[in-house]
Amino acid sequence: MMFAGILAGCGILKEKGDPTKDWSAERLYNSAKTALDSGDYQTAIDHYEKLESRFPFGTYAQQAQLELAYSYYKYGKPASALAAADRFIKLYPSHPSLDYAYYLKGLINFNRGKGLIANIVERYFPADDSERDPAALRDAFDDFGEVVARFPDSQYARDSEKRMIYLRNTLAQHELHVARYYITREAYVAAANRARYVVENYQRTPEVADALVIMATCYKILGIDDLSGEALEVLRLNFPEHPGIAEVEELLVEN
Repeated sequence: MMFAGILAGCGILKEKGDPTKDWSAERLYNSAKTALDSGDYQTAIDHYEKLESRFPFGTYAQQAQLELAYSYYKYGKPASALAAADRFIKLYPSHPSLDYAYYLKGLINFNRGKGLIANIVERYFPADDSERDPAALRDAFDDFGEVVARFPDSQYARDSEKRMIYLRNTLAQHELHVARYYITREAYVAAANRARYVVENYQRTPEVADALVIMATCYKILGIDDLSGEALEVLRLNFPEHPGIAEVEELLVEN
């Protein structure tokens, strides 16, 4: 009983020591927004969370939910940011800022996995996004796709569409990285399958040409001459100046 009393006393002291304990929803929101705008994301998160806890209903709570997601994103907490954005989407499916919620999810996933140190390093040594884990990039593609499909007149639709084009190219490049790795391991069937996936799923990307070269090469090495010839013919018809044509033709002569 004495131990419980001590704990209760600590809770009272903690509450008494909180300068925001008597603040209104408006004051909490304004303080959080000021902290957010000044880059003090930790304070912004603290005040937005208190606002949600103490005043779970109303306009301030709705806006706080969305800005909390952004604060987590800027603070380098992508999992918490995505959870907050998903809560907003679930709780307010008709909110005027729903397009922004999906766009924000896209940004979070687009940058997920980079981290603060990686972002600093990339200022001086740009990284190749196609070498990242593609799961987050696929999620980002889907999020931006929601904006484009559901909110075509949104102010975020144009940027979302541009990012989707970039992500398609990046995901296709990732598949080719994997295919080339398989070639170094002499896993030609796996390499050909990866390249075929690019041709079938990432049409109108620059990577299709290189994928056809890989298909033609791997099929020839495997002795599947008809498939090798088909891939080479498609390459000639669609990319007549591609240097890979000569490489494959030389391989055909050697074999």
